Amino acid sequence: MKSYTSGKSSRGRGRSRRRGGDGQGRRYSDAKVVPQKKGFWSRIADFFAPPDKGAVKTEQRNGSHSRSQARTSRKPEPVEVTSPRLYVGNLSFDATESDLFDLFNGVGHVQNAEVVSYKHNQRSKGFAFVQMQTVDEAKRAVTELHDKEFLGRKLVVSGAKSSEHSRT
Repeated sequence: MKSYTSGKSSRGRGRSRRRGGDGQGRRYSDAKVVPQKKGFWSRIADFFAPPDKGAVKTEQRNGSHSRSQARTSRKPEPVEVTSPRLYVGNLSFDATESDLFDLFNGVGHVQNAEVVSYKHNQRSKGFAFVQMQTVDEAKRAVTELHDKEFLGRKLVVSGAKSSEHSRT
């Protein structure tokens, strides 16, 4: 003999509502906003990240949190002048080799000035190398031109690292 049930099925074929503890169905507008769970890699990264007491946590678009803090400027390490070759950093992108030649000629005799640029578009990378005649002139150029305003930026002038210095 066949048994018939009422129109409601327990398998959820029709629309069903979740019932809360009070027995009333909830609409989406009444639902509480549950914070999104962190992903596996976010939890791993948070585990290994050092605790920043002063950092403020901000929520990103995807719901994950990141630490934001003020970026501190880093001073380049001063390199002792042991050769006539000088490093010129924080250089304006508009500076040319002739501009550098004229600037350093006011301090001593310049043999060569070379602005380092990208190969594919010839745009300056923002630093250069200047070859002076003697080591004494190079030292004088560092004392006179370091932190000097040039084309809207303060120059960083120091001794260039030699090839032996960079390998160690």
